[in-house]
Amino acid sequence: MAFAVARPGALRPFSAQCGPSVRLAKPGLLRTPAIAARPRVQTNAAALSVPVNQLTDEERAQLARELGYKSIGRELPDNVTLTDIVKSMPSEVFELDHGKAWRAVLTSVTAMAACLYLISISPWYLLPFAWALAGTAFTGFFVIGHDCGHRSFHKNNLVEDIVGHIMFAPLIYPFEPWRIKHNHHHAHTNKLVEDTAWHPVTEADMSKWDPTSAFLYKVFLGTPLKLWASVGHWLVWHFDLNKYTEKQRPRVVISLAVVYGFMALAFPSLIYYTGVWGLVKYWLMPWLGYHFWMSTFTVVHHTAPHIPFKKAEEWNAAKAQLSGTVHCDFPEWVEFLTHDISWHVPHHVSSKIPWYNLRKATESLRQNWGQYMTECTFNWRVVKNICTECHVYDEAVNYKPFDYKQEEPLFAIQRKVLPDTATF
Repeated sequence: MAFAVARPGALRPFSAQCGPSVRLAKPGLLRTPAIAARPRVQTNAAALSVPVNQLTDEERAQLARELGYKSIGRELPDNVTLTDIVKSMPSEVFELDHGKAWRAVLTSVTAMAACLYLISISPWYLLPFAWALAGTAFTGFFVIGHDCGHRSFHKNNLVEDIVGHIMFAPLIYPFEPWRIKHNHHHAHTNKLVEDTAWHPVTEADMSKWDPTSAFLYKVFLGTPLKLWASVGHWLVWHFDLNKYTEKQRPRVVISLAVVYGFMALAFPSLIYYTGVWGLVKYWLMPWLGYHFWMSTFTVVHHTAPHIPFKKAEEWNAAKAQLSGTVHCDFPEWVEFLTHDISWHVPHHVSSKIPWYNLRKATESLRQNWGQYMTECTFNWRVVKNICTECHVYDEAVNYKPFDYKQEEPLFAIQRKVLPDTATF
C-alpha cells in the first residue's frame, strides 16, 4: 500500500483522502495545523508514492494523526505466517470458561429486560436515549451468538447451536446462514471478490448503475447512513437459499424456520398487546440501534485508507488478519454491553478466542506485534473519512470517493459540515 508523499522535505504532507494520490481540491482534508501551514502539493506529478513500510516512524505518526488513528502499523514482513502470530499468544486465551459464557447471557438478557422497562416508562423526549441503550444491549445478543458460531462459547456444539439460534432469533438473524457467510469472511478478509464484509465498490460495478441505482448507492454507502448498511447485508446474504450449497441447505432451512417462527409468534403478540406503535417502540427501534453498532464496529474494523483489499494471488492471511484489522476503543459502557467485540484484532488472528479473553489476547499482540497494528479511539475523523471518502476500489490507491472525477454536492456538503475532530 502506498501513500503520496511530497519530496523533498523532512516532514512530507500526506493526502488524507482514502487513497494516496494527492487530490487536494478539498483543502479541509489536510487537517493538522502543522500540515496545513506547509506549502501544499498541487499535483500528482509533484508527489512520489511511498509504501507505508518505507515511511519513517515520524511520517507514519503524522499520517495517523491526520486520518484520526492513534497509530498506523508498519507492513508485516512477508515471511511471517498467521500460525506464527497465533503461536505467540498465551495458551490460556484459547481456554473456554463456561461460567463466564453463561454470565454473558445473563448480563445481556438482564440488560435488555431493563432497557425494555426503561422504554416503557420513558416520556417521548427520552425515548431516543432508551432506544440507543436498548440497541447496544441487543448487540450483546449478537456477540453471544457470534461466539457460538465460531465454536468459542461452549465445548458442546449442540449447546452452541441452540444458544446461537435463541440469541439470534429476536434479531431476525438466521444463525446458520450467518455462520456460513461470516466464516467465509474470516477465511478471506480483505480479499477482492471473496470477502463478504464491506467489500468496496468497483468501477465495473459503477458502470452498470443507472441514475437511480447510482443515487441510492451514493446515499446509502456515501453518507452516515452507511452506519446502518448492515441492514442491506442482512437482507442480501442470509435469506436466499441459492447462496448455499445442497449440503448447507438443510441447516439453513432450520435457521430460517426459527426466525420465521419467532416473527410469527412475537410480532402478532406484540401488536395485539401494544399496537403497531408497540412493535416500533419495543422492537424496531432497538433493532435499528443494534444495526448501527453492527455496521459501525465492522466498518471501522475493516475499512481504513491505508488498508488494502488484495487480489487472491497477492493476498496474505497474516497481513489481512493482523495488519488489515483495526483495533478501535469505544466507550466502556458500550464495550461492556457488547462483550468486548470491539477488541477485534485477536478475533481475526484466531476466531477460537472467546470474547472474555480478547483483552488479554490484544495485549499479547501489542507486545509481540504492536508495531504492525493500526489502532484508534472511535472519533469523528475516522467516521467522516469512511463515510465520505472510502468508496471505490482502486488498485493503485486502495480507495477513492464516489465523486473522484468531479466533486458532487452530496459529498461536498458532508465534507464541510460533518465534524472533523479526533474525538467524539
